[in-house]
Amino acid sequence: LFIFAVMRLTKPTLFTNIPVTCEERDLPGNLFNQLMKDDPSTVKGAETLMLGEMLTLPQNFGNIFLGETFSSYISVHNDSNQVVKDILVKADLQTSSQRLNLSASSAAVAELKPDCCIDDVIHHEVKEIGTHILVCAVSYTMQTGEKMYFRKFFKFQVLKPLDVKTKFYNAETDEVFLEAQIQNITTSPMFMEKVSLEPSMMYNVAELNTVDTAGESESTFGARTYLQPMDTRQYLYCLKPKQEFAEKAGVIKGVTVIGKLDIVWKTNLGERGRLQTSQLQRMAPGYGDVRLSLETIPDTVNLEEPFDITCKITNCSERTMDLVLEMCNTNSIHWCGVSGRQLGKLHPSSSLHLALTLLSSVQGLQSVSGLRLTDTFLKRTYEYDDIAQVCVVSSEIKQ
Repeated sequence: LFIFAVMRLTKPTLFTNIPVTCEERDLPGNLFNQLMKDDPSTVKGAETLMLGEMLTLPQNFGNIFLGETFSSYISVHNDSNQVVKDILVKADLQTSSQRLNLSASSAAVAELKPDCCIDDVIHHEVKEIGTHILVCAVSYTMQTGEKMYFRKFFKFQVLKPLDVKTKFYNAETDEVFLEAQIQNITTSPMFMEKVSLEPSMMYNVAELNTVDTAGESESTFGARTYLQPMDTRQYLYCLKPKQEFAEKAGVIKGVTVIGKLDIVWKTNLGERGRLQTSQLQRMAPGYGDVRLSLETIPDTVNLEEPFDITCKITNCSERTMDLVLEMCNTNSIHWCGVSGRQLGKLHPSSSLHLALTLLSSVQGLQSVSGLRLTDTFLKRTYEYDDIAQVCVVSSEIKQ
């Protein structure tokens, strides 16, 4: 009684001809060359370059990738000589986790005459990989009042288009660098329209994928950001804590949420795809009970001349500390000032800044070491060596 047809709607593909040539002294002579010139699918003047001027309609269902939009045309045709009533066409998409209704309208058609049809176009942005089943159901009423019902199932697989790997690098400051490696694991090239990082509420993000050329920002990947099959590209981002979270960033422990990547691409004929990763998380580095970081330090200093540095001391524990600062000289670095001075009480999650003076007696790249912090409450000493490096040069060389 009914003919039920389902067809996937996809863009056409470029037709590629396979050139067959031979030399004029061979048996076919100029026959093959003349056939290629007469072929309407070849480019005139470039018949042997496998370039095509024609598009071909899809011959099969094709591949569907995560992030793309699945479009399908559904047609129900009355192949009988009877008028049927109350026709209801329903299309559902069954995934491994949910069942979605894709029908544009849930209202029934009053009647369908012979040789007439009901058409519907459905769209769905694919958000899961794995097996998908399109369930199409039709219910109607015969002239005799008998109610009829039938279903058809169409199974297809949703593949993964990109392989995304992330790496985190923690700077000496509270900055976090994120490297995202994106690999095209499809069989066709992609145009990477956008790769951006949406940070969490704690961070501001700066993209490090452009360079300034003549006052203009230019992508490090060039003007055309194509990603060939199985090629990998690295994107780099720098996250800085917002002002209201800057003081807490040094004492955060455990897992912290960084943000999520938003990737938009286009394939051969402009088919658009989009992926958004889940929230990226990193393990915050442990600083122990007391964290010591350098706020300011010169890159180059003069030999046997004092220079100043600024240290920041943060109480990362959950108790109040009473700290004493001791400065121990090394073979090359000498501290200027009084060792064993009281810094006072430091409450949990609080910080204090220290301005210290040093001098070096040896040239070259020297390591700043020899700071000791003692908590008088618990009689516990924290040692800090190799805090930073400075380049020590002769004053004549620097001048």
